[in-house]
Amino acid sequence: MTKHSTKIWPRTRYVALCLAGVSVLSYVSCGDHESIPATVTFTEHVAPILYGNCSICHRPGGTAHFSLVTYEDARKSAGASAYVTKERIMPPWPADPHYTTFKGERILSERDIQILGKWAEEGAPQGPADKMPVLPKYPDGSENGTPDMRISVPPYFLKANSSDRFLLVKVPFELPRDTFASLVEFVPGKSNVVHHVNGDLVSYEFDKKKDVFAGERALDMQADTAKLLAAFQRLGLPNDDGTYPVLQKSVVNYLPGAVGQKYPDGIGGYKLPRKGIFLLNDMHYGFTNKDDITDSSYINIFFSKTQPDRPLQEFQLGTLSSFGNAPVLPDLIIQPNTVKPVHSQYTVPEDISVLTINPHMHLLGKSFKAYALKPNGDTIRLISIPRWDFNWQYFYTFKKMVKIPMGSTIVAEGVYDNTKQNLNNPFSPPRLVRDNSGSMKSTDEMFQFIVSYLPYREGDENISLDVK
Repeated sequence: MTKHSTKIWPRTRYVALCLAGVSVLSYVSCGDHESIPATVTFTEHVAPILYGNCSICHRPGGTAHFSLVTYEDARKSAGASAYVTKERIMPPWPADPHYTTFKGERILSERDIQILGKWAEEGAPQGPADKMPVLPKYPDGSENGTPDMRISVPPYFLKANSSDRFLLVKVPFELPRDTFASLVEFVPGKSNVVHHVNGDLVSYEFDKKKDVFAGERALDMQADTAKLLAAFQRLGLPNDDGTYPVLQKSVVNYLPGAVGQKYPDGIGGYKLPRKGIFLLNDMHYGFTNKDDITDSSYINIFFSKTQPDRPLQEFQLGTLSSFGNAPVLPDLIIQPNTVKPVHSQYTVPEDISVLTINPHMHLLGKSFKAYALKPNGDTIRLISIPRWDFNWQYFYTFKKMVKIPMGSTIVAEGVYDNTKQNLNNPFSPPRLVRDNSGSMKSTDEMFQFIVSYLPYREGDENISLDVK
């Protein structure tokens, strides 16, 4: 199934994930031969590393829970920074860069890691003030720059010690005229409780909907959406005459650590109507701690001056497969005290150009690999994640489009660990875990490989996707 507009609203694909403390595997770059300074200081050596790799998240207003911007900030965390970088826990980049490389990789060099370790061992000296680098300028409330428009998502209150919440949320908007957007970006207000979002675009013909703001704003998916059409009516989604407007799938999404993907002019993007609604059909709030929390998330829109002539398309393998003929095999029923491999595969019916991929598993995930087998037997590497971590489930965008010829078979392979050795196993002792028809609960399982692509054009493989 591809991204498209339709007046028949199919069942939403559900993607679940939950956060927990688990090691993230990152990798060391090769070719680092520069010697380590005899004396390592913050201003000369450490700050450039932190500013180049860490402070995008670890800063006031960033998504991390503490800052690494000032000397005092970094000094307090010197030992921890040395440990998590040496153990390849931070910066988070689960994909193996020796298998494939992607845009925006976050990987420290061996020299950087040694510098952080030496600095901590030597007592974290500050260094000369005149050597201090200038802190990069970060956009406010976005990792993609300054948006042209920001829309607030209805605030949501979570009591202390709340469990998973799954919401169907309506975010209406009006514009002076129909326009185009290169990117629609979801930004969580509380990144420690917003686990993921899958959102669609409802587009109204201007004279068929008087008030897009009428109706309820949020419904509980488990309690209120057993009868989906009734839920849509409560949200005020139908046209004034009772018919349904056009719905475009998968326009605004969020995963922990993921950054909205910008593509070259003419590729991807969306037409925004004068009257419309972002329908967050799967907004997942996870567990809270001992404090009450109010989340105030929002949506950023980056306008485009040109109409995209190549809309992005999408399909997925595995759980809730787009086609129905790419299921999880042998099945996603994982017996206790077992380690189980599964796979899913799909043969592409045309030449395609792959831009972005998204692997997905839950708490029992152990490893993930995907590749394509060409008709001549050659292998096209897509991604390898040797140590799965559901805390960081990126949209991985290639540096250039990857051509997959017609007749090639895309294969996704996963391994699940349902033993007590898996520290993220939600059950002790281990219990039988299965997919439960695409359940989003982190205690159930999913296996998905989502592919964003274009029908192939000559020269696609030479187009850089490394757009800032």
